[in-house]
Amino acid sequence: MAFTIRQLQFFVAAAEQGSVTGAARAMSISQSSVTEAIRALEADLGVVLFERRARGLEITQKGSLFLRHASKILADVSSARMAFRDDGEQPAGRLALGVTSLVAGYVLSDILSRFRRAYPRVELTAIEDQGDYLQHLLIGGELDVAVMLTSSIRDRAALQVESLLVSPFRLWLPASHPLAETEAIGLDRLAGVPLILLTVEEIEESTRALMAALAVRPTIAFRTRSVEAVRSLVATGAGVAILPSLVYRPWSLEGDRIEIRDVSGDLPSVQVGLVWRKGAPLTPAARSFVRAAQGAAPQR
Repeated sequence: MAFTIRQLQFFVAAAEQGSVTGAARAMSISQSSVTEAIRALEADLGVVLFERRARGLEITQKGSLFLRHASKILADVSSARMAFRDDGEQPAGRLALGVTSLVAGYVLSDILSRFRRAYPRVELTAIEDQGDYLQHLLIGGELDVAVMLTSSIRDRAALQVESLLVSPFRLWLPASHPLAETEAIGLDRLAGVPLILLTVEEIEESTRALMAALAVRPTIAFRTRSVEAVRSLVATGAGVAILPSLVYRPWSLEGDRIEIRDVSGDLPSVQVGLVWRKGAPLTPAARSFVRAAQGAAPQR
């Protein structure tokens, strides 16, 4: 029997929430409905999508691959519904978009896919740059909207900010690491542990602030601007990393497993949002992009 859109929605919710209970709460349905949907999908596909653990659901490698397809299918269905509006309701014109590098890699593709399908008459141009420069272009009227990490916004008086998602920092570690046996890990247990540091945007600043709070600071084993390099280094046991769950994937490019754990204590979070010049009315194309982004942004 072919799977249904509803089953895909339940599966994606379970993957995002990490438990049947969380998915049921997010979808306002019974836990049995989520469980039955996952079992039906696994039977239809002939693969195991989740490993059942005491702390919840742990997505498998094949489950992670299917999650990408399921998310795209749901986005396409939503876009198809939006596309059948009257042509008179669809805006035309141009949209100048800005995006920061981390957001471009992990958030923008789903938003752009949804937007292009729903509003094909809009001519879109996008540039990727540092947050400070994008803010300069927004204030100067050279960009209509930017998608970026909003914690880096400097001039709140001049810019309108609307949050899309909030992503907490969590601990990444190899499956064989002793700390992987613990569900929630205190920051003090990371003292002296080799750390892989991602030097992208304000993530490096946030990680350094965390380390400064430790009595014994972790040893920086490696610094890199590549998230994929972090994944490979963590998976092979070169160190651990503290990064937002937004960029987490359970497998490295080499196929090695990466575990993720909560860290107890006062950790920062990454906030991704839409930014435009305050007081300047949005064009019809920009308003449509805002709506598309609100509907397509993942929750991590």
